[in-house]
Amino acid sequence: MLHSDGKCLRSNYNRHSREVTDAAMRTILGPYLTQLKVRDLHGKPFFAGLDEHLNDDDGSGGGGFIGANQMQLNSPARSSPHSNGSETTERFSRKVFVGGLPPDIDEEEITTSFNQYGDLIVDWPHKAESKSYFPPKGYAFLLFQEERGVQKLIETCVPDDDKLYITVSSPTIKNKAVQIRPWRLADADFVLDASMPLDPRKTVFVGGVPRPLKAYELAMIMDRLYGGVCYAGIDTDPELKYPKGAGRVAFSNQQSYIAAISARFVQLQHGDIDKRVEVKPYVLDDQMCDECHGQRCGGKFAPFFCANVTCLQYYCEQCWGLIHSREGREYHKPLVKEGADRPRAVPFRWC
Repeated sequence: MLHSDGKCLRSNYNRHSREVTDAAMRTILGPYLTQLKVRDLHGKPFFAGLDEHLNDDDGSGGGGFIGANQMQLNSPARSSPHSNGSETTERFSRKVFVGGLPPDIDEEEITTSFNQYGDLIVDWPHKAESKSYFPPKGYAFLLFQEERGVQKLIETCVPDDDKLYITVSSPTIKNKAVQIRPWRLADADFVLDASMPLDPRKTVFVGGVPRPLKAYELAMIMDRLYGGVCYAGIDTDPELKYPKGAGRVAFSNQQSYIAAISARFVQLQHGDIDKRVEVKPYVLDDQMCDECHGQRCGGKFAPFFCANVTCLQYYCEQCWGLIHSREGREYHKPLVKEGADRPRAVPFRWC
C-alpha cells in the first residue's frame, strides 16, 4: 500500500534497489530502451555498463544552453574525475531548481549568490521573451557548467523533511530560506519487477509528469492503480539530464496495460504532488503492419497505431482503411509518433 508519508514507498524502493543488480539492469533495460528509442532522452545511465549495450549520446559533441549570457555548457566528459567522481558518487543533473526566491531579487543577484559553487547561468521559463531581470514566479533554474558545482551546492544545503534549503539575500530581504531541488540521475529509471521481460507493446506514455516525481514514485503509483508494473522511466533532456515532464511505464500483462490506456487520465498523488496527467499507448515507429505484415505497403513500417481496445494494432495506410471501414470502427483515430516520443492522434481521410 502507498502511504501518504511515503515510508512504504521508500522501503519498497530500497528493497527492490538491492535486489536488482547492475547486471540485471543491463540485461533488462538495454534492449528495451533501444527498441523504444529513448536512449537520447537519458543522460549517462546511473548503473555501470549500460553504455556497452547502447550508443551514448550525452550531448558532449556540441550544443548547450544559450541564454541571455551566452556561455557554452558542455556536458562533462565521462573521464573527468571532478565531474563524475568515484564509482559510488551519486550523479546529478547540472540543472537545479531553486524556489521561494525573494520577489525583488534579479538575475545578477541570483548569479552572485550561487557562483561560489561554480560557473553557471540563471534561467526561467520564457525568460528571453519576457526580457525581465526578475524571475516572475519566485523560482529559477541554475545551469551549472560542471556537475561538481551541483555537488558543492548540495553539500552546503540544510536538509529539512527530505528537502534542501539555503539562504539568499536581496536588496530588501536578508537571509531568506529558499528550496534547492537537484535531480539525481539514478531517479530516471526504476525496475519494479526484474523477473518480467519488458515489452514495448505493453508500455504507456505519461504526459505532464511533475518534474519532482521520481521513476520509482511513478512506478509505485501506477502499480497501486493498475497493478503489473515492471518498469518506469522519466524522460530527461540529452544535454542537462533534467526531467522533460513526461515518462513511460511498462506493464507485465495486457490487462493492466489496457486498464491504464482505457483510463486516459490518472491522478498522480505523492507528497506535495497532486496532478491529473494523460496516459496514452507508447507508439513505436519501427513496427510492421499487424494485418498484412508489410505485404500491402512494400515492407515499410506501419505509420498508424489504433489505441482502441478492440484493435491495439499497428496498421499501414491501406490496412487502416480496410479494417476501419467496418461498422463500429469508423470512428477510431490513429496515433502516430511525434517529437519527444509524444503520441498524437491524426485525422484519417477516407478515399
